[in-house]
Amino acid sequence: MEIQKRLATRVKALRREKGWSQEELAYRASVHRTFVSQIERATKVSSIVTVEKVARAFEIKIGVLLDE
Repeated sequence: MEIQKRLATRVKALRREKGWSQEELAYRASVHRTFVSQIERATKVSSIVTVEKVARAFEIKIGVLLDE
């Protein structure tokens, strides 16, 4: 699976595990809600800075987001 789709799958799964809406994740990661949606649909290529923000919001390491 390509990295963009792995990221999309993990972000969506972790967000749902936490019971967070896309708005909640966006707030915690300091990104726009539409950006979270684009990440989850694998339509937006994320910078490493954004991936780090999302990882920090989940309180995990970046590698966890990219792991299959």
